[in-house]
Amino acid sequence: MLQISLGNQSFESIRRNHSFYVDKTGFIKEWWENQDVVTLIARPRRFGKTLNLSMVEQFFSVECGDGGGLFEGLAIWEEEKYKKLQGTYPVIFLSFAGIKGDTYETAREGLIQRIIDLYAKYRFLLEGDFLNSQEREYFDYMKADMSDAVASMSLHRLSICLNRYYGKKAIILLDEYDTPLQEAYVYGYWEELTAFIRSFFNSTFKTNPYMERALMTGITRVSRESIFSDLNNLAVAATTTERYEKCFGFTEEEVFSALDSYEMSDRKADVKAWYDGFTFGGSGDIYNPWSITNFIKEKKLKTYWANTSSNALVSQLVQQGSPQTKMTMEDFLEGRTLETEIEEEIVFDQLSRERGAIWSLFLAGGYLKVVSSTFDGEKYVYKLALTNKEVKLMFKNMIQAWFSEETVPYHEFLQAFLTGDTDYMNEYMNQVAAATFSSFDTGNQPSDTAHPERFYHGFVLGLIVELAGKYKISSNRESGFGRYDVILEPLKGQDTAFVLEFKVRNPRTEKTLDETLHSALRQIEKKQYSRELTARGIAEEKIRCYGFAFEGKKVLIG
Repeated sequence: MLQISLGNQSFESIRRNHSFYVDKTGFIKEWWENQDVVTLIARPRRFGKTLNLSMVEQFFSVECGDGGGLFEGLAIWEEEKYKKLQGTYPVIFLSFAGIKGDTYETAREGLIQRIIDLYAKYRFLLEGDFLNSQEREYFDYMKADMSDAVASMSLHRLSICLNRYYGKKAIILLDEYDTPLQEAYVYGYWEELTAFIRSFFNSTFKTNPYMERALMTGITRVSRESIFSDLNNLAVAATTTERYEKCFGFTEEEVFSALDSYEMSDRKADVKAWYDGFTFGGSGDIYNPWSITNFIKEKKLKTYWANTSSNALVSQLVQQGSPQTKMTMEDFLEGRTLETEIEEEIVFDQLSRERGAIWSLFLAGGYLKVVSSTFDGEKYVYKLALTNKEVKLMFKNMIQAWFSEETVPYHEFLQAFLTGDTDYMNEYMNQVAAATFSSFDTGNQPSDTAHPERFYHGFVLGLIVELAGKYKISSNRESGFGRYDVILEPLKGQDTAFVLEFKVRNPRTEKTLDETLHSALRQIEKKQYSRELTARGIAEEKIRCYGFAFEGKKVLIG
């Protein structure tokens, strides 16, 4: 059996060492014959984007002119036309992977260093008399203190030099173009970075007559207004696009074939339950390669893909999201779906305001899948769900982490909750409200007087995550000063059931938080919220009612 080389993103290394490889060389033919000038392919992380770009580089680059042996036995090598095309173009390969920082200066420094390293690779172009004096000077400009104007023109000028040296236009490959952009959004320097990137992209991909074609990869399709405003030659293949739908990720046929090869045919049902669910274009049953290769190597069902890095933005968007966002997450965790419009152009500065923007990002990132879509004559409406069991567990772990501070042990609170220890419940809730309230607020201007809807919706998410295996949790949800009823029905008949009523103190009608608490408990009684439980055969004495009263960061439970 072939050895699995985990994390290896070098096509040459995988092929020369005869490591496990799923043939994706059909992508080369499909991309080349589409004849698009600039192609952007958006796929979730760990879906083979970097490996495919490495494959494209090895196929086209004149520096790999003797690399035909790497492709022997693969689909692309069955066509004589493509055998002749191999190793015939200068190729520029640049990656923005790992360019992260909490300031614009740090991110810019990372980008500049990548450009300097790229020029160092091509210093051999200075040998001989191929370049004129002006073109030679380009290499002298590549310094840490280069201006934005010089940096923006760097790939354009390198294309000129390669064209002069080889007599052919260059193919430009840019991997993970949006990694620094996501960091810029998280840390608040979006405007500065997008201005830099916009100018860089315009010079590289728009006004560059020395470029043959370009291929970019990333997770998201960042809005045209942000960085692509001048790029009218851009062809985009997002997750709902049929082009290249089977070129990134493993199909079910490829996964099951691999399991057969590694004598794991009996694990197909488990693997499908955990890792199936991605959909690209019209192709369903797509699997994440990282999860599959890890499973084959370790032979254990685990959250491989979901536990890798880059979940910080997702966590922030849910934790600081609106009450509606948290209610939708409750639905997702309980197996329900959401019907919404999707905008594949992600506008990062609208994620906290634009309806559906966050779910568009989650779909692009692979956390959600399209169950079905309908066209009403004007627009498409998509039915979305969590992608698979692995993603569901990722969100559960993420929510648990929100309440995992050592000073506020959530498990002990749940024990007090289940046994009716309101003294400890009050102690806990006031500690956790003080410690984490701001993180459930708007994220921009948290305050002591802000309504705590975000907090208690996050708290209910914590209940759902921790108690879902023992209780059926349902809610009749209203935000603001209204009720947020939660009913916990035991999955085992002998356990206690719970009715929860959340209320924010209304200073116009309630003098104290104690009055708010009693108002919540009276509402449970007056509106007979427990009737739903008694109708299912649960005895009155097995139903415990809790009122939760809120005022700023103060909480009172009874």
